[in-house]
Amino acid sequence: MQPPRERLVVTGRAGWMGMGRGAGRSALGFWPTLAFLLCSFPAATSPCKILKCNSEFWSATAGSHSPAADDAPEFCAALRTYALCTRRTARTCRGDLAYHSAVHGIEDLMSQHNCSKDGPTSQPRLRTLPPPGDSQERSDSPEICHYERSFHKHAATPNYTHCGLFGDPHLRTFTDRFQTCKVQGAWPLIDNNYLNVQVTNTPVLPGSAATATSKLTIIFKNFQECVDQKVYQAEMDELPAAFADGSKNGGDKHGANSLKITEKVSGQHVEIQAKYIGTTIVVRQVGRYLTFAVRMPEEVVNAVEDRDSQGLYLCLRGCPLNQQIDFQAFHANAEGPGTRRPAAASPAPAAPDTFPYETAAAKCKEKLPVEDLYYQACVFDLLTTGDVNFTLAAYYALEDVKMLHSNKDRLHLYERTREPPGRAAAAGLSPAPWPLLGSLLLLTLLPGLLEAMAA
Repeated sequence: MQPPRERLVVTGRAGWMGMGRGAGRSALGFWPTLAFLLCSFPAATSPCKILKCNSEFWSATAGSHSPAADDAPEFCAALRTYALCTRRTARTCRGDLAYHSAVHGIEDLMSQHNCSKDGPTSQPRLRTLPPPGDSQERSDSPEICHYERSFHKHAATPNYTHCGLFGDPHLRTFTDRFQTCKVQGAWPLIDNNYLNVQVTNTPVLPGSAATATSKLTIIFKNFQECVDQKVYQAEMDELPAAFADGSKNGGDKHGANSLKITEKVSGQHVEIQAKYIGTTIVVRQVGRYLTFAVRMPEEVVNAVEDRDSQGLYLCLRGCPLNQQIDFQAFHANAEGPGTRRPAAASPAPAAPDTFPYETAAAKCKEKLPVEDLYYQACVFDLLTTGDVNFTLAAYYALEDVKMLHSNKDRLHLYERTREPPGRAAAAGLSPAPWPLLGSLLLLTLLPGLLEAMAA
């Protein structure tokens, strides 16, 4: 099974006008088109530079609404610059869905605003941050922009769930399933009515089956009077402390302060608070690769338009069965005095300079004294990559669980989960399929019943 190509949050031209229930809608279609173009991004390893074109156009036009007649020449100049950028990268973007979507989007915008293809172009300008005292500093957000106050004023505290991704990569789902997955390429972690999270995993070494997260994109959708649509993007060696448009909060709306990004450690640790949906996200760079952790109310987790279409929503469904790796079987093959490389039948080959099992176990024990699945994941990563930074990735992943998980009795997990993703989601969030099982049983017994009646 090939990993899915970059999955767009809003697919096709017909989807530009709608960003999902509860996400808010634009009256004019200008900003949804920009959102669509900006949300389309190539894989981290692709030479296609469409992301750069998208970002430059966003920077040149962000901060204004649908352009007035007086602004049309400037807007058309920005569109021509955007078109020129796409033409320059056309050769390396052949067959790239995001690139072709951007080209069609430019054509539509130029038609809508009566822009000619010939004319002056403009240099992209960076959006200026609001001055002190503006929306960046507002603390009087409307009640609707504080999840616990607005949705649960007269109810019990909401049930919070946790999902995390780290290492080679290891996934802990919202239902506390723990899986080790291949998932090379771009995969959606979260896809609901309020935000989308997508990761891109690339091989740790050329030709290696070991992969790790090299790129992360988070899209916070436009929401009522609280926040404008915001995009956060991180890549290897680039963990920004701001959203893609340079801002650090939810924009210019009255409740903009209900979405804030904070740099905890420069270039290593960023935290995003989305109070309007009761969500906290932690993004880290450990060594060369990224880790992700989120705390989210169950109500927000389940806010999806079509539950049947959420089959690749990894934090909810888990990894597809054919993408899962049994690393405990890997450990059984790798254990033994002086063992340096796992057996040939193991699910992932070892890197050329990996550690002996005893050394890997000792290094992981220093940071992870409890021999739970995080410890086992650490040993697996050292055996398959030889990169000692994966020890820290497992350590910080567990630290994030301690900070974000609402059930302190579930911090440590000891048995991994290897099961079809549909069952993983159903175990915690959907009713059991007893009617289906009853129907199958009836069909099994039916021939015998008919024979008995005929006799």
